[in-house]
Amino acid sequence: MKRLSITQLVPGMTVAEDVYDLDHELLMQKGTVLTDKLITKLDLYGILTIFAEDIIHPVQPVEDPTDTELSYSERIKSSPEFQLFKTDFENDVELFRENMNLVIQKNTTLDVNTLLKNTMAIVANHSGSISILDMLQNMREYDDSTYTHSLNVALICNILAGWLKLSDKEVELATACGLFHDIGKLLVPYSIISKPGKLSDQEFATIKKHPSLGYQLLLSQDVDDHVKNAALMHHERNDGSGYPLKLKGNQIDPYARIVAIADVYDAMTAARCYRGPLCPFRVIEMFEVEGFQKYDVSILLPFLENVVNSCLQNRCLLSDGRKGTIIYINKDKLSRPIVQCGGEYVNLADQPDLEIVRLL
Repeated sequence: MKRLSITQLVPGMTVAEDVYDLDHELLMQKGTVLTDKLITKLDLYGILTIFAEDIIHPVQPVEDPTDTELSYSERIKSSPEFQLFKTDFENDVELFRENMNLVIQKNTTLDVNTLLKNTMAIVANHSGSISILDMLQNMREYDDSTYTHSLNVALICNILAGWLKLSDKEVELATACGLFHDIGKLLVPYSIISKPGKLSDQEFATIKKHPSLGYQLLLSQDVDDHVKNAALMHHERNDGSGYPLKLKGNQIDPYARIVAIADVYDAMTAARCYRGPLCPFRVIEMFEVEGFQKYDVSILLPFLENVVNSCLQNRCLLSDGRKGTIIYINKDKLSRPIVQCGGEYVNLADQPDLEIVRLL
């Protein structure tokens, strides 16, 4: 039995000790065999590590291994647009890394304007036919560092703020909040952040200090108060189950509420060692089932609606092996649209045992 980080979990592993959420409610019982959905659920609840057995119970893949059709992800990664995005993204990550190292190691002033300008330029330069969200999902296969995650969250915050119809100035501020939300993790010893084996209770507690550490660091910097609050409050939840202050509802900074959704979406859609980026509909279903009490609905619902609408007319694979086209979104059940399979129209809202497993 080991305490494993969520990124190390694989479907088929067995939960070795009861898992409780941050409000001390039982989330998963000892003996539960992990599935892709359950691992994603842990992301949604902000669980960083659990005790799990290394013994793997075989989990049969849903997809046909003989299917040679290029996946949606593979087509994106082979496109010239993605290659340009990848170059700009990696350059921005490196600039962010260099600046953060100077701030942390030499106590220099945080160059907010330059870092924010470069991040905003990525959005301006890559607003073509392939959405930035789609390209971000495929970037996670290259790097899962705090620096990359911070840029991911900044770009998702930028997109979400636009969907919320915020002003240009507010969109920039939301982007900055996402960019610097995890700065406290850079003050946590790398040996703990990257530890592949069991974390001690003390090490686990140290990781959970990163919101307070980030806030303290930003207090000495010339940044907007919303940026400071986003660093402190991005793990707070509407129902009071978050940390470090167990704030509720409007006690949480509005920009931190935006960052909270972007942060967990990035974690839930990250590529794993056993699969590529997760299908958006699986993520949306988790938010629908588990998320409306924990996140600001006035922010979460527009986010989910826009993510789903971006998938209209996409080809998809159903869990029974059929392929079809997403033709209609069910407003009351965003994760379960109507799919046209040949001459048949499949309303997933009426078929709970059927789901979209990936985009084609």
